Amino acid sequence: MHARGRLAGVIMSVALLGGLGAPSSAPVIPGVPAVIPFSTVDALSTPAPPGPSGSASAAGQAGDYLVFYVDGGRAAAQRAAEAAGGTVRAHDDRLGYLLVRTSAPERIGADPAVVGVARDRPIGRTAGAMPATGRTSPGATRPDGAARAGERRAGAAEPLAGRQWDMKMIGATPTGSYAKATGSHKVLVGVMDTGVDGRHPDIAPNFNRALSRNFVTDQPTDPNGRKLDGPCEYQGCKDPADVDDDGHGTHVASTIGSPINGIGVAGVAPDVSLVNLRAGTDSGFFFLKPTLDALEYAADIGVDVVNMSFYVDPWTFNCPDNPGDTPAERSEQRAILEGMRRAVNYARSHGVTLITAIGNAGGDLGKPKTDTSSPDFPKGSEKNRSVDNSCRNVPAELDGVISVSAVGPSGRKAPYSDYGTEQTDIAAPGGDVFDGGTALRGKDREILAAAPEHVLRAQGRLDAKGMPKDNSVIRECHAGKCAYYQYMEGTSMAAPHVTGVAALIIGRFGKPGPGGLQMDPAEVERLLYATATPKGCPSPRTYRYGTGETQVCEGPASRNGFFGHGLVDAARAATVTR
Repeated sequence: MHARGRLAGVIMSVALLGGLGAPSSAPVIPGVPAVIPFSTVDALSTPAPPGPSGSASAAGQAGDYLVFYVDGGRAAAQRAAEAAGGTVRAHDDRLGYLLVRTSAPERIGADPAVVGVARDRPIGRTAGAMPATGRTSPGATRPDGAARAGERRAGAAEPLAGRQWDMKMIGATPTGSYAKATGSHKVLVGVMDTGVDGRHPDIAPNFNRALSRNFVTDQPTDPNGRKLDGPCEYQGCKDPADVDDDGHGTHVASTIGSPINGIGVAGVAPDVSLVNLRAGTDSGFFFLKPTLDALEYAADIGVDVVNMSFYVDPWTFNCPDNPGDTPAERSEQRAILEGMRRAVNYARSHGVTLITAIGNAGGDLGKPKTDTSSPDFPKGSEKNRSVDNSCRNVPAELDGVISVSAVGPSGRKAPYSDYGTEQTDIAAPGGDVFDGGTALRGKDREILAAAPEHVLRAQGRLDAKGMPKDNSVIRECHAGKCAYYQYMEGTSMAAPHVTGVAALIIGRFGKPGPGGLQMDPAEVERLLYATATPKGCPSPRTYRYGTGETQVCEGPASRNGFFGHGLVDAARAATVTR
């Protein structure tokens, strides 16, 4: 269930699609450039179509590449690029890479000063883009704390709370964590995903439109002419920062921070500020450049915690020296590994706690053997290759990132959830439609959270009167206005539960800092694990699912491959003392 990093609720793949900074209409934030310095590059230039496996050089055509250089090696890397006939278009000294236009990336990658070379996949010129529609992005900011406090009903359950078994499991209820800690608007929670529907009634009160950014440009078709994101809805194929044309990011944001406002559901941390850090396209690809841009921006504006329910495309496993890959492919994977490592370190050094979904292939990440889904872009590029533990899923297997596995309503590890003694840090509810260990049935075993109405209509899930066509969608009306919610499952749904609990911790113990509050990510991580409910391996340790599939859990109750340090616990996090 690890399709293109996303999947109906399942983890999303990361696509390198070119948003090179904030849109020109974005508000200026004191001390932060309106456009990331690197974005001085012409973001709308059209790269040449890639050859086999995305290699422009295979066809002798020029394309744009991210060239990562060794510490102090910028000048040498630039000389190597120019010697290969390339043009250096921009550079990012914070993460140590050049953006180079070249038809010979292999020559550049062979230089000792170069760590790796990854093709950038900007969407390109939008000459064929459709004109802007009548849809506009409201400019209003969230209500202030006093207004919101008047809307809340202290101790009251939200209308759809009875369907939120996940919140009950972790103690995020009116008699649990909500009675002690609900977060703070000074806590900025970044949602790095396909976007966030900032106009959804159960997200809008907490949506921080002023800080939200979209780092990608939609691409109607892939390099082979196949449909990718489809027709553009806005001028230049650039969606506003309060739009989600997929629904995945909105679902994640809702689980983290839907407010207690008498509408629909409540999130784990119902009083935080939600910041859209869109790095994924409508089609669910998350490529390297937008991901790096989003992490840098989050660090620079003082975001406290970022949820990353995706993996970086096009490689499920990034292998620095896999003999089954071409030199160009190995160089690209080294670039992804190094670029993301640097971005994670940069973000953590600026006080950002990073939380990610572990993945949905149901495999032991510590013992991988084959990868048949990479490279996943463009479609049809996949090959069957052997991999080993030197190959890493990114960002889930990076140091400094908290990786979350998923459990179903009975508490068992979901069969789709990846695992591993080195990889699993903590567990959270992600849904499991096949979990028969409770009285719940079918879709009720998944996670319910907000969904954009226009996405449900586009997917054919609503009839002409706006009524759901099946039980995967819930319509809830209040004061004459209706909102929609959708059931999904996946480690993508598990991670935001942990992100919400991290936000509660920061709201309680954070000190004034950039953006509002700030707290050392190492201390946030320590408290997450200290307040988690330990959960040991099943007995026998070789667990057999109903399908006949078996997975082996290794390690003690204090830290094992299925549940890490245990099940995240919002109620304990709301009362723990340091």
